[in-house]
Order: sequence, then structure tokens, then C-alpha cells
Amino acid sequence: MFGYITIHKPELKMKDYNKYRAYYCGLCRQLKMQHGFKGQFTLSYDMTFLMILLTGLYEPEEVTETFRCPAHPGTKEQRILNIFGKYCADMNLLLTYFNLLDNWKDEKKLVSLTGARLLAGQVKKIKKEYPRQTKAVVTYLKKLEQCETTVESNLDMAAGYTGEMLGELFVFKEDEWADTLRKIGFFLGKFIYLMDAYEDMEKDDKKKSYNPLLLYLNQKKKDNYTMDAEEELESDMQRILKLMMAECSGAFERLPILYNAEILRNILYAGVWTKFDIVHSKRGKQEKNNVRPI
Repeated sequence: MFGYITIHKPELKMKDYNKYRAYYCGLCRQLKMQHGFKGQFTLSYDMTFLMILLTGLYEPEEVTETFRCPAHPGTKEQRILNIFGKYCADMNLLLTYFNLLDNWKDEKKLVSLTGARLLAGQVKKIKKEYPRQTKAVVTYLKKLEQCETTVESNLDMAAGYTGEMLGELFVFKEDEWADTLRKIGFFLGKFIYLMDAYEDMEKDDKKKSYNPLLLYLNQKKKDNYTMDAEEELESDMQRILKLMMAECSGAFERLPILYNAEILRNILYAGVWTKFDIVHSKRGKQEKNNVRPI
């Protein structure tokens, strides 16, 4: 799961694209400084978005550095460091650690167990520093496991648990913006869960793994004998995902954010649909004159 909250590059100005990369590289640097090379492997677009969002809201002091990245040694890159890079690096590691444990539990992949063990020492410190966020992740995994055990077909329930968890991670501190940040995280979390379920439908069907969208599709097939159930599912997914992002974007627009606003709007109004377009296109369901959902 995760990795869906990214930019839509063709609609981003070059200066904003370069700045987005600088935050991405800044988070990568922060992961290395706090958690070593193993921390860098957990780098995600989702926490880059959170870093830019919190930076836009609170406008902390920033340090911009020029450096050479080992992955691109021929060119000089820039990275931005600030206090939210540190917070997002910790949240990134926390999410990765529990996700690896969950994968080990579900699929018994040794690589997941090994990865979790490598991160365990760093996560112990994070748990002490961020007990509220840690509790949210642990509670979320327990609830999700319950959904899988009972084969819960309620889409909103399963997606809502991811939303509750991400909402807590989006709150850096309990202040006047906490409720709005929690709401942004909540609807983004639901969007992420549903996108992940949507993307994994074929894989989960083959493996007979839990996926509420497969249950939703099977119910459609039972209830409807006149329409193409799969076509109806595609239509429903667009409608539901649009609703999630409308709520999320509405909450974002209530925040007094001017700094980095263009990057954030690019992600919320266009970037989040990048993966959906790819998956939708692969399934051969996209019509020639299809218009981007938002």
C-alpha cells in the first residue's frame, strides 16, 4: 500500500517540480541521518506530500543544500531540510516497519521479517517519541486483520480504518489546525486503501486474498443481470474516489496555505489520479474521450 500521493509532472511548473524534488531529496537525506541507509529504502511519495503540506502550513525555517546524489553523480541536486522532514522520516519508518510485520504475518515472506528486524531498533525510539501515532498504526492493523478474518464486505469500514490511521499521522501537534489536518489524512487514507484494493484486484483474485472490491464485484454480479458488473464497478470506483478527493481537497482549501500551494494543489487535483489512470488504462476500460475525474 501507499505511493499513490504523487505529482502530475506535465501540469507542474519547472520551478515547482525542482522544489518538489528538493523536498523528496531532503526527506531521503533526513531518513539517512536518522535511520541510516536502511531508512532511505523506506522513502515514499506519501510522506513527501505530508512534509510539503506541514511546511506550507507552519512555514518553518528551511535549509537548502546543493549535493551530488550517488544515484545521479553527473549532476548537482538540491535538497530542503526542516523540522517536518525529521517528523515525516520517523512516520515513514513507523509505517514501513508495521507494514513489513503485517506482510510477514499474512504471506510469511522472510524478506519482510528480515526488513522489520532491521528497523526494530529505530522504531523503538519512534514509539517513545510518538505514542499517539504509534497507537494509531497498531490499532489500524488490528482492525484491518479483523476485516480480513471476518471477510468484511463493507468498503467504507475497511477504507475508513486506513483513513483514521493516516489522519493521526497527519497531525503534527494538537492545535487549531489539527482537526482539518486529520480530515485531510482521513480522506486521503480512504483513497489510498481503495486505490490499493483496486490495483490489486487481479492479484488478490488469483491468490484468493481478502479484497473488499472483489466482494463488491461478486455482489454486483449476483444482483444485476442486465448490466456489465465490471463496467459498473469501474464507474462506481471513479465516483467514490472523486468523493474522497473532493472532501480531502475541500479541507485543504480551508487551511491558510500560500507557501507550496501550487505543488500541493497539483498533487491533490491531478497527481493522485496518475496511478488510477494507469490501472484503468491497463484494464482496457478507458474510453477514447475519457476526461480526468477531477
